[in-house]
Amino acid sequence: MSHDTYELKAEAREQVGKGSARAVRRDGKVPAVIYGDKQAPLAIALSYKDIFYKIHGGGFLTTVATIDVDGKKIRVLPKDYQLDPVKDFPLHVDFLRVGKNTEVNVQVPVHFINEEKSPGIKRGGTLNIVRHEVEFHCPADSIPEFITVDLDGADIGDSIHISAVKLPKGVKPVISDRDFTIATIAGTSAQASEDNASPEAGAKEE
Repeated sequence: MSHDTYELKAEAREQVGKGSARAVRRDGKVPAVIYGDKQAPLAIALSYKDIFYKIHGGGFLTTVATIDVDGKKIRVLPKDYQLDPVKDFPLHVDFLRVGKNTEVNVQVPVHFINEEKSPGIKRGGTLNIVRHEVEFHCPADSIPEFITVDLDGADIGDSIHISAVKLPKGVKPVISDRDFTIATIAGTSAQASEDNASPEAGAKEE
């Protein structure tokens, strides 16, 4: 399932606004806000080093964490962050409070397996990935680390749709009105003309 949870230490900030945020950054910390779960937003300051490594370590927006704010522990899910456009260091982070029944929309990476068992790829076709990530609605405590697409048996011209992917319990695609495509196996025009010219040969190959 999801990445291992982790804990961050933070200090509450009494003042908010641009001036306050700049002062926090001057102290070598990152301003952040915890909101949601029908409670007032809470402004905090986090260790720059902790947040930098978490953001750049992968899985940041799909991992539930605990923030210790002056001794009070709050479960959260990072929802958004801003990076400096030039230096790539964190400027601000938004966290969503996670309650017992919190459900969230998250972007989950797509992993592909069994490329070597795909007849289409063996024949020189290429995997055309339509969606590298898929947005899901799921319980905050059950966010998948990734979803797996099995390419075993996929041939040139085949499309892999979301309905072909086994999803964990409670995890549903945000796009629910159609069976959208995640990837296709594309062939070259030369392969297509060969297939059309000699269907018997193609049948023998298979």
